[in-house]
Amino acid sequence: MTAPRKILHLDLDAFFCAVEELRNPELKGKPFAVGGSPEKRGVVASCSYPARAYGVHSAMPMSQAIRLCPELIIVSHSRGGYSAASREVMARVRELTPLVQQISIDEAFLDVSDLPEPLETLARRLQTRIREELRLPCSLGGATNKLVAKIANDVGKSRAGKGDYPNAITIVPPGQEAAFLAPLPVRALWGVGPKTEEKLQALGIFTIGQLAAYPERELGGLLGQHGWELARRARGIDNRPVKAERGQAKSISKETTFARDVSDGRALEAALRRLAQDVARSLRRKGYLGRTVRLKLRLSDFTTLTRQTTLAKPTDDDRVIAREVVALFERIWPAGQPVRLVGVGVTNLQKGLVQLSLWEEKDARMRDLQAAMDALREKYGQNVIHRGVDEWDKV
Repeated sequence: MTAPRKILHLDLDAFFCAVEELRNPELKGKPFAVGGSPEKRGVVASCSYPARAYGVHSAMPMSQAIRLCPELIIVSHSRGGYSAASREVMARVRELTPLVQQISIDEAFLDVSDLPEPLETLARRLQTRIREELRLPCSLGGATNKLVAKIANDVGKSRAGKGDYPNAITIVPPGQEAAFLAPLPVRALWGVGPKTEEKLQALGIFTIGQLAAYPERELGGLLGQHGWELARRARGIDNRPVKAERGQAKSISKETTFARDVSDGRALEAALRRLAQDVARSLRRKGYLGRTVRLKLRLSDFTTLTRQTTLAKPTDDDRVIAREVVALFERIWPAGQPVRLVGVGVTNLQKGLVQLSLWEEKDARMRDLQAAMDALREKYGQNVIHRGVDEWDKV
């Protein structure tokens, strides 16, 4: 009989805030938020636990956060702090096991099935090391699969004492997955957003246990393939592996096909900038830099045009990628010609990090702003935050 897997989910508690407290210990215990200015329609990237007691949360407009907590301290993104701290944490995580799937700047899955110690022992050892060596708080959830480990971590953090970092460890023993999930609200399950939750509640399904007990065939008939998947998840079944990166990616690209052909130049440029942003985010998440930027255009008659340019130095900056791909577009697009598809790609990849000189503080600040935006999109979806038009004009 195969032994059950041992999966950990690591989440750095209020990561940006924890890093800011290292830089300025006077922030400890105070309500503060990392993000943009309310006068410039800034968004909360992260907030301290004292601020959360007022109802402040990530992705909230900073102006609303100020209304909820008038004494809120606003901290702009630090220079070089978040990315460097994340690298330090992930280096220690990979010393425990090479089977690590980093899913954002402050979150990762670990497969520790090959290690002999119990999950809780491994979790406490890692948590202690990160706290003692890096002075950063973190919470961990453990189970036989990624789904339950992630939910266990969410539950553990929510049950921790309010007002301070949770530093929670929550382990679900093998065979107890369905029982652990059963009393939780259906919205705690991956794949249940507001619309799906509304549909399930209309069926009288309010908890994951009720969802697990609902006839699977009927659920599939009502929600299609998504219903079948939810039925399995409600029973705590998840066979997905922890995908540790192996080998060298050859390219990273994104493209979009329009529902109707587009002939407006500004709309096409906006689409290219969004794709550049997505490609850059994938580069950063996977730890790559790219040197060659590619543009793909498919016209209404299905003619496909491609162009590329090679940069002086590799990058993972969406501003740089957008600037180059828009320049290529302006050179090859027959003005007014309807376009069916646009694509952006980056090739000539290498592992590494952008090296910044002492005089490139602005670029360092922008990299951490990008990290904050990446984290918000990971947790709240792609559309939670966008660059303003004036910001793109600066590239």
